[in-house]
Amino acid sequence: MISAGDFRNGITIELDNNIFQIIEFQHVKPGKGAAFVRTKLKNIKSGGVVEKTFRPTEKCPQARIDRKDMQYLYSDGDLYNFMDVETYDQIALNQETIGDTLKFVKENEMVKVCSHNGNVFAIEPPLFVELAITETEPGFKGDTATGATKPATVETGATVLVPLFVDIGDVIKIDTRTGEYLSRV
Repeated sequence: MISAGDFRNGITIELDNNIFQIIEFQHVKPGKGAAFVRTKLKNIKSGGVVEKTFRPTEKCPQARIDRKDMQYLYSDGDLYNFMDVETYDQIALNQETIGDTLKFVKENEMVKVCSHNGNVFAIEPPLFVELAITETEPGFKGDTATGATKPATVETGATVLVPLFVDIGDVIKIDTRTGEYLSRV
């Protein structure tokens, strides 16, 4: 149990049969009345953000989130298969659990599988990946003064906006959180 007076950014708590991560908190001491803690909470499973106030003495159970490194093996229709590289145990997760987090992840790459009480609720891809360009239009000379971009398809099938000088076959570095092009490799 953690009291609202001890809240910090990044702590996960259980509230109303859901798991929330504290994004922002603020201790408020009004001139009149009792102090309170104003928070912004992100629902880890659905991704929604809610605002809630607590009395500083209120207690919430702290949620324990397990993050395990697993290897993404392959997708089989609606199921995505992962393997624990230490025990060689395999799990299959459906499209609803995965969402679009694997759009920049190739087969056999390592990801973090997030679970709470044994129930997997999210996949965290690596922060940066290097992928080859499979399809893009040629850039035009003299068009680079404005920092222009063009769409390009990478080997996983995802589309990324890249500078005009990037061609088919180039390997680029992508930030998986934003889906932005970072550099050529």
